Amino acid sequence: HLEQWFPACGPRTTQGDSSGSGLVLGVYEKEGEDGGFHLTEAAAGFDSSLSGKLSEMLKISGPTPKKGKSRMFYGIHKDFPCVAVVGLGTNTAGVCGAENWDTCKENIREAMSAGCRQLQDLEVSRVEVDSCGDAQSAAEGAVLGLFQYDQLKSKKKTKVTTLLHGSGDLAGWEKGVLYGEGQNLARLLMEAPANHITPSVFADTIEEKLAPHTDRVTVHKRPQAWIEEQQMGAFLSVSKGSEEPPVFLELHYKGCPDQTQAPLLLVGKGITFDSGGISLKPSSGMDAMRADMGGAATVCASIVTAAALKLPINIIGLAPLCENMPSGKANKPGDVVRAKNGKTIQVDNTDAEGRLILADALCYAHSFKPRAIVNAATLTGAMDVALGSAATGVFTNSDWLWEQLQKASVVTGDRVWRMPLFQHYTRQVTDSQLADLNNIGKYSRSGGACTAAAFLKEFVTATHWAHLDIAGVMANKDEIPYLRKGMSGRPTRTLVEFAAGLAQQG
Repeated sequence: HLEQWFPACGPRTTQGDSSGSGLVLGVYEKEGEDGGFHLTEAAAGFDSSLSGKLSEMLKISGPTPKKGKSRMFYGIHKDFPCVAVVGLGTNTAGVCGAENWDTCKENIREAMSAGCRQLQDLEVSRVEVDSCGDAQSAAEGAVLGLFQYDQLKSKKKTKVTTLLHGSGDLAGWEKGVLYGEGQNLARLLMEAPANHITPSVFADTIEEKLAPHTDRVTVHKRPQAWIEEQQMGAFLSVSKGSEEPPVFLELHYKGCPDQTQAPLLLVGKGITFDSGGISLKPSSGMDAMRADMGGAATVCASIVTAAALKLPINIIGLAPLCENMPSGKANKPGDVVRAKNGKTIQVDNTDAEGRLILADALCYAHSFKPRAIVNAATLTGAMDVALGSAATGVFTNSDWLWEQLQKASVVTGDRVWRMPLFQHYTRQVTDSQLADLNNIGKYSRSGGACTAAAFLKEFVTATHWAHLDIAGVMANKDEIPYLRKGMSGRPTRTLVEFAAGLAQQG
C-alpha cells in the first residue's frame, strides 16, 4: 500500500536517444546591450547544428527572455518538436554576499525548472536539459520544478523523464538528480494527508526507501514499550492523546570505512499531525499541520540521499514520531512531565509539544558520542514571523558548526541565518512555578523562537549542536521560483550538502 501513496519521486535519469523529446536551453542577457544575448555552450552547439536558425528566431521573436522567462519554438528540429529557451540573467552572476547564495546556481535552477514545467504543461513526457555549465544545479532545477503532489487526484500531471542534453558533466547531473529527489521525498511526506502518513506509515516508508542500501543502513522502528523503557516521559506525554501509537525511528547509515569515526547525529521533529492538543489551534490553516513532521521528513530524506550518494560518513538519524491530539488522555495545561535526563517540565501550553519530543530525542542522541548534533523542527510560528520563508533559523553553540551549515547553504541556495542563544532567553524557560523548566517562555509572545531554542539547549551537553527552526520555510507559495506551491521539503539539500562537506573533511 505504501507505493500507492509514496511512489518513486521520479524516473532515474540518464543520457539517451533524443527522439521525440522536448529540449530546454539557456540564454544569457548581454549587459549594457538592449536585446543582446549569448547562448550557453549547449545552446550554441544546437544553434550551429541548425545553421544559426535558433539565434535568428530569437532575434526576430522579441526581447531576450528575462531571467526565468521562456520562449517556445516548435518544429525547428526533427528530434525536438518543442524547444524552450529560458533566460539565465547575466553571465556575471556568482556568489553574492548580500544574498548569501550563488546567484548563478539559483538562476540555472529557476530557468531549467521553468522550461521543464512549460514542456510538462504541453504533455511532453521526455525532456533533455541544458547543463548551463553547472549540471548539478540544472538537474536540481528540473527535478524540483517538475514535482507536484497529485497522488490522490484522478487527473495527474504528465510524468516527465529528464535527461542531460549533450555530453556534459553526467556525474554532476546524476548528483543533482539525487539532491532533487531527496527534497522531493521530503515534500511527498510533508504534503501527504495525516490519515495516510501516520507515525507507523512514515517509518515504513523510510524503511522502504532505504531498502536498496541495507548493506550500509540499519533501520530500527522502536515501539512504545521501548520508548517507555528509555524513560522518555516528555515524548510519551505528547503521544498519549492520540489513538495512533508512537514510533521512535532510528536510522544508522555507515558510510565511512572507519567505523570508529564519531557519527553525525541528525534529529527531526516527527509530529505527523498537530492539532495543538488541549491548547487547540484555530481551525483556519490547521490542515497544514500534516507537515509538522517536516523536521523528521527532511532529516530522513537527507539520510536516504546520503546513502544513494554513498557519502563516506557515519550518520545516525532519530525521529520521534507521534500525533498531538486532544483527548481524555492528553496533556493538560499545568501538567508536569519528566524527560529522559530527569528534568521536570511544566507543560503550560500543549501546543508547544515539538520541544517536548525533541528533548528526549536529544538526550538519547548523546549516548552515541556524536561528532555533532543537528536537529530540525517546524518548531515555532515565531520563526516564520522573524524570517518568513527566506531562510532557516539556526541556533547553535558552535561557531564551527555554524560555518559548515552556512557554507553548505550558499551552495544549495536554501539559506540559513544565525539566531541568538542568549541566557536572556534561558532565564525565561527556567523560571517555572512547578518544575525545572516551563515549555513556554515567561513572556509567551516575545522571542518565541529564541525561548524554544533555549528550552532545547537545556537537554544538550554536546560541544557542537545546532537547532534548525524550519517553520518559516515549511511551505512555498511563490517565493522559491523553482518549487511549485505546497510543502517545500526545505532544507533537505542543505543538510545533504552539509553532510557531504563533513565527509570531505574526514
